[in-house]
Amino acid sequence: MLNTFKNYTIALVAAVTLAVISACGQQVTRVETDAVVDLSGNWNDTDSRLVADEMIQDALSQSWLSRFNREQGKPPTVIVGEVRNLSHEHINTRTFIADMERALINSGEVDFVASSEEREEIRSERKDQDLHAAEQTRKAMGQEIGADFMLKGTINTIIDAISGEQVRFYQVDLTLIDLANNRKVWLGQKKIKKTIEKSGLRW
Repeated sequence: MLNTFKNYTIALVAAVTLAVISACGQQVTRVETDAVVDLSGNWNDTDSRLVADEMIQDALSQSWLSRFNREQGKPPTVIVGEVRNLSHEHINTRTFIADMERALINSGEVDFVASSEEREEIRSERKDQDLHAAEQTRKAMGQEIGADFMLKGTINTIIDAISGEQVRFYQVDLTLIDLANNRKVWLGQKKIKKTIEKSGLRW
């Protein structure tokens, strides 16, 4: 009788333990990469993609582009420079820069050159080719295409909170600069406002 009770107790403990583990388990659901999923209210991949697409579309619709095409007879060559994160939160600006580069290249309206970091790696490869590659396949130094314009920007935030409610305001400012004379040919701005409510939470 004692052994039966002991076995019953062990089985009951095992069942409860299993139930607790199952309740604390993690569930993963795959969603489409372009689906809007906003869990924390922080800047996310959707913000990055939508802001990049909208701002690049606006930049390419302005008069600087047609003027350059008319005067130079060719598409402008653009490079994306630094985008500074001046917000209160960590933002992966590399993802935002990549989204802008994609939008620029896919537009077909401009030529695009490698960033300063990418150029260093490419130049190192050319030096290696100069020593080791066959002459007919070797890529010569001094043949790079210089950019006509650089796109730079900042990401800022303003936080307004009381009790369990918070409003987050994001402002993205982009500037397109003529590298020949430092003239600013386009200024773009995009604003995002999010309201976040969490019961029983103090900000």
